[in-house]
Amino acid sequence: MAEPAPDGTAAGTAAPGPRRAAVLGRPVGHSLSPLLHRAAYAALGLTDWTYDALDIGAEDLPVLLAGLGEEWRGFSVTMPCKRAAVDAADVVEPLPRLLHAANTLVRTDAGWRAENTDVTGIGMALQLAGVERVGRAAILGGGGTAVAAAVALASLDAEHVDVVVREPARAGDLLRVLDTLAVPTTVVPLGIATVDAPVVVSTVPVDGQPTVAALDWRAGQTVLDVLYDPWPTPLAQRVTAAGGTVVSGLEVLFWQATAQVELMTGRPAPLTAMRAALDVR
Repeated sequence: MAEPAPDGTAAGTAAPGPRRAAVLGRPVGHSLSPLLHRAAYAALGLTDWTYDALDIGAEDLPVLLAGLGEEWRGFSVTMPCKRAAVDAADVVEPLPRLLHAANTLVRTDAGWRAENTDVTGIGMALQLAGVERVGRAAILGGGGTAVAAAVALASLDAEHVDVVVREPARAGDLLRVLDTLAVPTTVVPLGIATVDAPVVVSTVPVDGQPTVAALDWRAGQTVLDVLYDPWPTPLAQRVTAAGGTVVSGLEVLFWQATAQVELMTGRPAPLTAMRAALDVR
């Protein structure tokens, strides 16, 4: 018997009437989530599903959710709304509760359910780049995506994580999660940091790129930069020039989006079609 889809229909059964989904955040004009989700809907034959981009701030999220009709089935959530999504949800799954960050909201009979697929995206991106096990690692940045990176690194048996942040006092959630996962941690202010860990995940936004690019990168490091537009980032260019391996945030986007498609539609994500959409963009 087919598992029920988030809209209450059986998986593989078309939901009655049009269905809507979107990516939320500010800014979202650069997001490739609409490209990926629309490609998935087309491949799945969900011709009555649409996917848009809504530019909203964290303070707008509760009002938005309260006013939506039943046609809205799910949201991809990006910054600065990831923490607000947890607070506004009716049901919070254990992972986003631990992280206090959700990148996915799914409509259910009980209301909006908060999920987090960033951990899956980061973990898959690292593993496909050849990172099967982590000894020492570093996370640059301390926001919601950094917290997801902590869980992904812990799942790869990280033995120690250096937390490199501009303002250590604002890394509370990240440090709490690493402590909960029993991963030893060192906090280093970004301005004086030396990043020598072999595996690094950078969650630093565009405005911080000049600073992280100026760090002393070396050959042999694998650096995942969660940014993907514009690409290559200054960080990616510097790591490559130093002889390191760079993983684009496009890989994170792809794998977290495949998980979102499955959560929102109740169907297996069409990986080939979604990958092709990125290749021809």
